[in-house]
Amino acid sequence: MNKHRVMVLAVDGVLPMDLGIPTQIFNARPNTPYELTVCGDTEEAVTTSSGFTLGLTAGLEALAEADTIIVPGFEDFRRPPRPRVRAALKLAGRAGIRIASICTGAFAVSSAGLLDGRTVTTHWAMADDLEELYPRLRVDRNVLYIDNDTILTSAGFTAGIDLCLHLVRKDLGAAVANDIARDIVAAPHRDGGQAQYINRTLPTPQATTLADTRERALLHLEEELTIPHLADHAGVSPRTLTRLWRQETGVSPHQWLLTARINRARELLETTDLQVEQIAVRCGLGSGANMRARFRGALGVTPTAYRRTFHHQVPDGAGRAGAAGRW
Repeated sequence: MNKHRVMVLAVDGVLPMDLGIPTQIFNARPNTPYELTVCGDTEEAVTTSSGFTLGLTAGLEALAEADTIIVPGFEDFRRPPRPRVRAALKLAGRAGIRIASICTGAFAVSSAGLLDGRTVTTHWAMADDLEELYPRLRVDRNVLYIDNDTILTSAGFTAGIDLCLHLVRKDLGAAVANDIARDIVAAPHRDGGQAQYINRTLPTPQATTLADTRERALLHLEEELTIPHLADHAGVSPRTLTRLWRQETGVSPHQWLLTARINRARELLETTDLQVEQIAVRCGLGSGANMRARFRGALGVTPTAYRRTFHHQVPDGAGRAGAAGRW
């Protein structure tokens, strides 16, 4: 096999776990052509986000010789890397060298202008920062990684594993990627995107006129909470309730209730052994089929896949409490 040179660019404050992903996956193996180098803007050492220093084997000039450049995340992501780092990345991008970022590594690639006009991703918690600092790109907050051919970006730490295995799969096929995944005890491919890992809180109310009605709704999600029903509890007309609800929460009663019901379903999937159909009833989502459709629409995965990822063992009897009292 022809040699494939992978350069991992470690900038100041590099995140050690992000750095470890490509060095593990692209490490020399009998059935792969990868030749791995960790480089930086000095040939000596770089300080990691954890405070220890990391020895480097090459300087920035090595990027020009790369077939693939991996840029791990770094701590002070709102501060662009040094000008010579940005210049080296820009030259590599113009030369058509494949460049992939892990987590906040997208900020370094963006600082070189290589993500302008593209749809990219990064860790969901930093997505707003990336769009604010680099308004010529668009961030997809839901996916684990995005492949734009020569430019690839990924979300948080474990999404970097997904991305690197994806690169191996593109280069050498699924069998080799699967062998490496087994070696590092990782899933060869994960369903869904970042949405399943985000704690979706309900909007913070801007007023309290309907606070009691919202609280009662949270305690009775298993019931058919129609607009007339909610309006009757609040002592206002259905039209007034809809207007006030949107004013106070920023969303419609329907969207607010759907978010609350999905949050409750997530909690029950994580902490109980209830069947999907049972959870659907308890959350007011009706049938198992409706819950699966709503779940996939909101989180990008099925309830079963979500449970496989987040379920915790609970003591006997847990999660079997009866539904809350009626209105």
